[in-house]
Amino acid sequence: MKLHNYFRSSASFRVRIALNLKGLAYDYIPVHIARGEHKTGPFAAISPDMLVPLLEDEGERFTQSLAIMEYLDEIQPEPALLPGDPVGRAHVRALAESIACEIHPLNNLRVLKYLVRELKLDDEAKNAWYRHWVREGMVSFERQLAQYPAGTYCYGNTPTIADCCLVPQIFNGKRFDCDFSGLPRTMAAFDACMQLDAFQRAEPSNCPDAEA
Repeated sequence: MKLHNYFRSSASFRVRIALNLKGLAYDYIPVHIARGEHKTGPFAAISPDMLVPLLEDEGERFTQSLAIMEYLDEIQPEPALLPGDPVGRAHVRALAESIACEIHPLNNLRVLKYLVRELKLDDEAKNAWYRHWVREGMVSFERQLAQYPAGTYCYGNTPTIADCCLVPQIFNGKRFDCDFSGLPRTMAAFDACMQLDAFQRAEPSNCPDAEA
């Protein structure tokens, strides 16, 4: 397997966690999206959407972190990243999509660059945008967690794709000094995840292309 990714990309972080949880070895191929490497050269030639992560396996290329994680779950069923029952799978997918589809798209790098370059927002205004939408989304996420019986992680007592999405979002939010107060279930799940080696090894600071 080859994973084309960027150390600070939360979508890439999700897939690194999933690969670690599965115990799957892979070649780490850095793509520096802050420098535009995803839009030029070898990576652009193999990635139609010019986004990270991109996973290569068995001659196939896979994009979009949620799709990649479900692919990994199908080719390596244990440990499972989705519950075994349809109800549980639907709930976990909803939690994962709350972050990957509701919070993250408003705050990813290309949006932040657009706010600054095209809309002429200064750093303070850009960061206020980021903090607002992360806070709104995480408060909603906490309400969703409250629907389910308390467990160690987002849903139950084993990590799922919801946890793979949650941890990178919290990491990036902390970089922008987001407010995560008053989110007991959310932060308890985050803290539990960060006790696991699979999450620790996937941290941005542990990546070969990590920068200060």
